[in-house]
Amino acid sequence: MIYHVPWIYTPVRTVLAIWHQLTKTEIPELAKCSVLMRERSRVEETIHCMQRAGAGNLQVISDFDMTLTRFAHNSKRVPTTHNILDNRLLINEDCTKKMRELLNTYYPIEIDASRSAEEKLPLMVEWWTKVHELLIQQKIRKDMLARAVKESSAMLREGYKVFFDHLAEHQVPLLILSAGVGDVLEEVIRQNHVFHPNVHIISNYMDFDHTGVLQAFKGQLIHTFNKREGALSHAAGLRELQGRPNVLLLGDSLGDLTMADGVSEPQNVLTVGFLNDQVEERKESYINSFDIVLVKDETMDVPNAILRYITSSRDNKKKLCFMCTACYLCVRCEYLKFKSKHTVHMSFFIACRYDSAANSLLPLCFKRFGSVIVDTDTLILLCYGSTSQRAVAVC
Repeated sequence: MIYHVPWIYTPVRTVLAIWHQLTKTEIPELAKCSVLMRERSRVEETIHCMQRAGAGNLQVISDFDMTLTRFAHNSKRVPTTHNILDNRLLINEDCTKKMRELLNTYYPIEIDASRSAEEKLPLMVEWWTKVHELLIQQKIRKDMLARAVKESSAMLREGYKVFFDHLAEHQVPLLILSAGVGDVLEEVIRQNHVFHPNVHIISNYMDFDHTGVLQAFKGQLIHTFNKREGALSHAAGLRELQGRPNVLLLGDSLGDLTMADGVSEPQNVLTVGFLNDQVEERKESYINSFDIVLVKDETMDVPNAILRYITSSRDNKKKLCFMCTACYLCVRCEYLKFKSKHTVHMSFFIACRYDSAANSLLPLCFKRFGSVIVDTDTLILLCYGSTSQRAVAVC
């Protein structure tokens, strides 16, 4: 229903449009052609809520291989942490051949959109177990891992340094939950000089004997589709993550969506999915699962832009001036949040309260002249005056 205010000749619909202008999320990167969103309004509202809560309530949970690292570079696949071990310093040619055969067998199953996670799960356990058994047989030496990483073509996504440094600067914890090899993962981050104190890693770690030779893998196996268990068993013990109910989650697989299940009493969770391969076959399932889908995007541009917005300090007052075409008057809008009761004096105005639960504006009063006492609720004050008049004075 549209209510008309006779003396202003402006429908309340205009008020709603102004409210959208005042509160819309200003992140140009979300307009990139590689960005897909099923519910843009929900994404913007979630980001806005996270920004209002501030960096102190935020944590970032991310996959590593093909999420923080590139999927491809110059039309060539970038190695995962497991594939970095494919180095003659560490494994022989026969092991390389067997690992590639396993990749060709199981990777198509991992990304097959027609199969359920339940159907894939035992096959992923089978794949990871066979690979780890092959690696243990090679008696890999711990002191050779750094050289293998250095000689590999491993690459973090463009913009990675901004991502890691920004989180460290704002003391936002980054939890990397990876089905890769933790020892290799750490070395990749270390050699890129972004292994900051706020970085925490849950992954498959090698167990070396007293001579530095691989003899087993530690703890519970983590693969693509059991990250929920890893999150629940490990993340709860990280004190740095406590009291941070807002989560930015980054992943490249549908299995990564469970990584935030270990968060205690989450309030806002924003999921970003990198769709790297078989785009047309998997696009629909990704759009229906992730809040934001990045198609063949080898950069960290969108996550970095979201983080900049969330951690930015914004004034409690936001102003916007424009010409109202309905009444041909200069409009000055004030978005105010009062800490205590105030008396507001103005000429023409509409006072509205935003109801976050109903996601709507509730008109409080319409006055031509005078004043109104406002409390601690967030108010939208739409103040009308001629171009030659001062539209509003706030006491």
